[in-house]
Amino acid sequence: MVNRNLIRSLEDDDILADLALMAPEDEVEEWMIENFTAEQQDYNSGNIVEGRIVEINDEWALVDVGFKSEGTVGLDEWGPDEDTPKVGDMVKVLIEEMEDELGAADDPYGMISLSKRKAEKIIEWEEMMETVAEGQVVTGTVIRKIKGGLLVDIGVNVFLPGSQVDIRRPGDIGDFIGRVVQAEVLKIDDTRRNIVISRRSLIERQREEDRTYLMQELEIGQVRIGIVKNIADFGAFVDLGGIDGLLHITDMAWERIGHPTEMVSIDQEIEVKVLHIDREKQKIALGLKQKDRNPWENIEGKYPVESTHPGEVVNVMSYGAFVKLEPGIEGLVHISEMSWTKRVNHPSELVNIGDKIEVMILGVDPEGQQLSLGMKQTLKNPWDEVLEKYPEGKDVTGKVRNLTNYGAFIELEEGIDGLLHVSDMSWTRKIAHPSEVLEKGQELECRILSVDESRRRIALGLKQLDNDPWDGDIPDKYQPGQLVKGEVTKITNFGVFIGLEDGLEGLLHVSELSDDKVDDPEEVVKVGDSIEVKVLRVDTDERKIGLSLKRVGWSEEQEKSAAAAEAAESTVPVTMDEGNLKGGLGSAGPLIPTQEDNE
Repeated sequence: MVNRNLIRSLEDDDILADLALMAPEDEVEEWMIENFTAEQQDYNSGNIVEGRIVEINDEWALVDVGFKSEGTVGLDEWGPDEDTPKVGDMVKVLIEEMEDELGAADDPYGMISLSKRKAEKIIEWEEMMETVAEGQVVTGTVIRKIKGGLLVDIGVNVFLPGSQVDIRRPGDIGDFIGRVVQAEVLKIDDTRRNIVISRRSLIERQREEDRTYLMQELEIGQVRIGIVKNIADFGAFVDLGGIDGLLHITDMAWERIGHPTEMVSIDQEIEVKVLHIDREKQKIALGLKQKDRNPWENIEGKYPVESTHPGEVVNVMSYGAFVKLEPGIEGLVHISEMSWTKRVNHPSELVNIGDKIEVMILGVDPEGQQLSLGMKQTLKNPWDEVLEKYPEGKDVTGKVRNLTNYGAFIELEEGIDGLLHVSDMSWTRKIAHPSEVLEKGQELECRILSVDESRRRIALGLKQLDNDPWDGDIPDKYQPGQLVKGEVTKITNFGVFIGLEDGLEGLLHVSELSDDKVDDPEEVVKVGDSIEVKVLRVDTDERKIGLSLKRVGWSEEQEKSAAAAEAAESTVPVTMDEGNLKGGLGSAGPLIPTQEDNE
């Protein structure tokens, strides 16, 4: 504090005379006080001092701070909201640089370098430090976007990192520019005069308080207002005011939706129903459709089994098509229920999304909220007319659709097939596979042998188109004792098959190859050999012809002896492998009737 009485007590006339030259008489006292005060200021670099503007030009103001030389301050350091500086105004400035033995400071007209703007910032910082501490909540305006975050004015400029702007980082933090925000002071660096704040920590702290309160009052069945905060493929997260709940896509609407964005959008305010609460894990399941009446109520009364309804195809899968009967009510038409006759490889062959079709209710599951539907049931079943259209014994024409090991499927009309079994292809020929006589796509005439309407099966015959040669032609043509010529078609360990005519074979048993024992039939004959054999027996019941090679040159006496021996053997029980009797030798009586037998 300056002692004004001390100043007035000065009696040195020389001093007063000098003062009078420097200032008017009525200002001398004030001038001395100011200059005396200035002498008490600290003139070290980095200190703030107060000075008087003594001169102004277009670029700067000359400021006397009471040092041995003035300093300049650029006029651009006065903001547009400040009064225009005038000579005589007092201003606080920061001493940036002093003159030393190396020369003058970086100032065009003085020995010291001054800054008004930096002085103000330091003063603001010091004032702020008196009121702000770490952990304190501050309020400020976002002024601009900088690298890594935002600059916020809370009286001084502070840094709000981008990761601390919100709980979920916004797409563009620049949207916050101009907004007034509240944040928590995370760190104060007094040396660098830097403050870092966090809006996120403040929100999290508030949400934790809100979450605790919300979990206490939240109950299943409550209807709440929430804000959609995030959307995923499986649903949306809704902020109920401190805690997020999951609104699953299946709980958004009673009808089918492809994506949650069809029902909700980010920041949308919606009303939801609390479906489930896990207080331990703090998880909440929400529903939107549950606020409305469940369309599945009284579904059995509304859609009774065997009733027919119009619908719209809403989805097509490999196993069937989903059909909407009304909003929230859908059913599945399985691929097997699409057509009576057509072989459907994929439902898209018959229906596509958006198609309007008629369906019949086949089954209702109220608990599982499922409907089983049928398309073909709305049309007449062609199998209802099969008995009338394809009676037993009728000759029909069809196309070979498929070949299997056991037969061929003949398409009589679209969706109506009959099975031609391999055993019904020829009276005489032994067919191992249908491909030996048929080929796919071939037109063929067959006869209806039987119709099983309940199992939807039709049995066809090819050989039945002709008379059975075993009923007369073969027994008449091949008599026991007759010599015939044939070709060796197949050789087995038990004998040789001889082709007598197209499709007709006889068996030349290994015991009938030679008078000597034969271990390997190929020692006697080869496939393709043309040989003469004798007919031993014709069995029409078993459809077999027994042949002999060794008896071709036998006399009547030899035949009688052999017949007697075989008759004697027939009285002894013998176990035989029926598989080795293909061709039909049999054991009932003489193979070749003798003259005595005929008598």
